[in-house]
Amino acid sequence: MAKQKDTVGKAGGAQEAQELAKEQAIRLLARREHSRTELQRKLAARGHAAEVVEATLAELAAHGLQSDARFIESYVRSALARGHGERKIRAGLRERGIDCHLLPAGLDLSGVQWRCRAAEAMCKRFGQTQPRDRADEAKRLRFLVNRGFPYEVANAAVASIRTAGSFES
Repeated sequence: MAKQKDTVGKAGGAQEAQELAKEQAIRLLARREHSRTELQRKLAARGHAAEVVEATLAELAAHGLQSDARFIESYVRSALARGHGERKIRAGLRERGIDCHLLPAGLDLSGVQWRCRAAEAMCKRFGQTQPRDRADEAKRLRFLVNRGFPYEVANAAVASIRTAGSFES
């Protein structure tokens, strides 16, 4: 009899643990979208058992509260608005547990579109003035490469302001 009571107590404890994990995950999701991997890491860091975390994440996904597709869309939109290039966006998604084959078509912009985005990021940081000298040009190029734009795209954006005095589309 005591053994059965103990089992009921453990089941109740597991249920409480899952409810607590679910509550914490919902609080995290209320602030911003999270990938499944991010939530998994955060809940594990809060001391939840792996089984509880997996069950919680499955329940959240089943109810549409957590979606990697929605997270990817939100992350890409935010990163593009901050002036990040394709490489930095892909690296950020990989860091958050998103497999590269799941990436949306939004990252498959043409070279001209990426050059325009690079030019916009450069304009936001340096204004529409031409580089003063080679050192200033190199500084702008490094800025764009560090933002995640491929060298060719960054170089084309810098060259467009150098040759035309303004950005080309």
